[in-house]
Amino acid sequence: QVHLAESGGGSVQAGGSLRLSCAASGYTYNHACMGWFRQAPGKEREGIATIYTGGGRIVYADSVKGRFTISQDTAKRTLYLQMSSLKPEDTAMYYCAADIPPITTVIIACAAAQSGYNHWGQGTQVTVSS
Repeated sequence: QVHLAESGGGSVQAGGSLRLSCAASGYTYNHACMGWFRQAPGKEREGIATIYTGGGRIVYADSVKGRFTISQDTAKRTLYLQMSSLKPEDTAMYYCAADIPPITTVIIACAAAQSGYNHWGQGTQVTVSS
């Protein structure tokens, strides 16, 4: 059974940093698209960064480009999101998601939209104060 568990959220002042983690289990880790999404109150869920766990194909949303970095430790089956220069508008619930195709599927690109992901973590709250 696929399980994604986020951690690392919290409260920080503007300009600060946080690192989110997503521990993954229940599937072949290095053949999936994974991504970080966020949802602020009253807003739609927004894709922040995606990665092909087999290597590369990292894509960032313009809103976080240059401030956030997605990375992974394949041995630990863990996805990370390093967030720097945080702004109050980064305040949201942050989710880890995975799209796990059949092992024979060749992954050319990872979806940017939430509709492309069928496994989600429970989320971790990030609050940035001014």
